[in-house]
Amino acid sequence: MIATDLHRDTIRDDTMTTPPAPRRASGYGRLWRGLPAEVAYLLIAFPIALTGFVIVITLFSTGIGTLVTFFIGVILIIGALYVARGFGTLDVMFLTWAGRRPISKPEWQDARAASGFFGWLRAVLGNGHYWLYLLHTMIVDFILKVVTWTIMVVWLSLALGGLSNWFWSLFISPDEDWYVSEWLFPDASLDFRATDSLLLFALGLVFAATLPFVSRALISLHWLVARGMLGAWKSDALQRQVVTLEQSRGAAHAAEGHSLRRLERDIHDGPQQRLVRLQMDLAAAQRQLDADPEKSRALIAEAMQQSKDALEELRALSRGIAPPILLDRGLIAALESAADRSTVPTRIVDELPAGTELAQEIERNAYFVVSEALANAAKHSRATAVEVVVSLASGAESQVLLRMTVTDNGVGGAFSIVGHGIAGLQERLRGLGGTLHFSSPAGGPTVITADIPANAGVTPA
Repeated sequence: MIATDLHRDTIRDDTMTTPPAPRRASGYGRLWRGLPAEVAYLLIAFPIALTGFVIVITLFSTGIGTLVTFFIGVILIIGALYVARGFGTLDVMFLTWAGRRPISKPEWQDARAASGFFGWLRAVLGNGHYWLYLLHTMIVDFILKVVTWTIMVVWLSLALGGLSNWFWSLFISPDEDWYVSEWLFPDASLDFRATDSLLLFALGLVFAATLPFVSRALISLHWLVARGMLGAWKSDALQRQVVTLEQSRGAAHAAEGHSLRRLERDIHDGPQQRLVRLQMDLAAAQRQLDADPEKSRALIAEAMQQSKDALEELRALSRGIAPPILLDRGLIAALESAADRSTVPTRIVDELPAGTELAQEIERNAYFVVSEALANAAKHSRATAVEVVVSLASGAESQVLLRMTVTDNGVGGAFSIVGHGIAGLQERLRGLGGTLHFSSPAGGPTVITADIPANAGVTPA
């Protein structure tokens, strides 16, 4: 339809031309556009750096001098580390405000900090980022900002002073003047006052024209130093990944243990009881076989019904693990089968790209999550309709996510209880490296969104 409309527009007016694209500012123009923020940073950062230098060096030197008391000295040193961290973080924020690329934050969290005072002490004193921030605030940044502030002030003064000399020189008495042009051209017959104004204006013009290059060079130097000393290390990302994997492994074990306990309870309360009853009925039928054949036949018929019920319950339990249809025909077919069995009318919406293939482990976990969500909706929501949408989504760092969105029109008010329902699903997904979000305001609807990382298990068409 869009193509047709465009074609008709072309037929109606052959003289239409595409408006020219807006011209982008040249490289020099972009330098001027960022100049105000850069100059503001270079001028404001020096007094801030001076303040940080005075506070941190006072705390640190006093802490070193009182280390003989241990407690006071260590507390003062830690205070210096925290103050340095604050000034370093402030500098990174100012650099970002001035138009520099954001610098990744270091990893300040440490598991040792949760083990008491001495654990926290080891976590702070053993974190290299604190000491780098201290070195940055107490020495490197202070010296650098003194140099760059001086350069910027001199450059600005020469630029503004040269360009405005013609004006303020009018208010200076000629008898007290010393002219540069008179010193350069002592024998020339010139109006030295006017010649000086022209020379200073030209000098100011040169300094003004080069001002954006100088400010960009100075602030880039600050950014490079900050990135090297105040940014995150590659090992921080690895450490976070290790912590995440440990949490995921713990969550997976907890979820698996919960599933096994629930399966054990369901078998004990269902098929096991029926099989015990079946054994008792068959024993009673055997005893009554000769004395009362009619009663024996009734007991055998009841035993057959018990065996059928036990078989159905075992099938239902096996569907919670991995139904055969999931292995034979895939996730969508298995979910449609689960929707047919649900006591609440359920619609499955397949938004997966055509030809997408998922790993069996991913399909099994996705099926379990949706089945559990449907069971919760049937038990608690009082819903009359449920919709399940299966799709692919993009996660962080080019991650592909298998997303299941389950929406019911029930009464809402669902919440997470440890060891049950939604909390169990959250544990299972955390063990898979995934996430579960749910919204269930009073009056509904309840929306559960589950994401499972699927990069290694997705083969798009």
